[in-house]
Amino acid sequence: MTPQLRFYTNPMSRARITRWMLEETGLPYDEVQLEFGPSMKSPEFLAVNPMGKVPALVHDGVAITENAAICLHLADLVPELGLLPPPGTPERGACYRWMLFASPLEFFITARRHGTIAPSMEAGYGNEADLLRTLEGAVAGKRYLVGDRFTVADLYIAAFIGYYIQIGELEPRQVFQDYAMPHLQRAAAQRANDRDDALARPASKPAQDEAH
Repeated sequence: MTPQLRFYTNPMSRARITRWMLEETGLPYDEVQLEFGPSMKSPEFLAVNPMGKVPALVHDGVAITENAAICLHLADLVPELGLLPPPGTPERGACYRWMLFASPLEFFITARRHGTIAPSMEAGYGNEADLLRTLEGAVAGKRYLVGDRFTVADLYIAAFIGYYIQIGELEPRQVFQDYAMPHLQRAAAQRANDRDDALARPASKPAQDEAH
């Protein structure tokens, strides 16, 4: 039975990662676009995600939030695509590792941007040198993070690398670009970007009537 999926999103948010994953699965889904502010804090959406933020996915009436959780769940819905290695294998554990590594990386970059970096012994993200050495070591000379095929971990890490290079928060080292760019050019990634770019584009203003 095809799952009933409803995707809550905003094209200027991290929900772009979930859309890419949805496109990779090929599963049909409904989408609900929410604006920042009142619509994300409405009682209707808070019943889906009490945090009042996107992305959120409702699968057959059950709400799933947090990008990594959504992407991992979607991978499990299409086991035939191999977006996650089989349960119980070391490779599956490695996928979990890199998916969850993205969180301290993001926390650090956000803290650095706002000048609120915590002492490395207290912060879950450690320090910049360790983070970047770990990221570079994970992708250097590799096409895939885990095994010999594209997985959800590649999607997730490539999306973060691409975004943070784009906004100038991650040094555009060649090792990062060599790894991420081929994944960002996948057909599913392009479809997702096209859809979100179209949603983000301001509606064209109608031409003014020149008759007076």
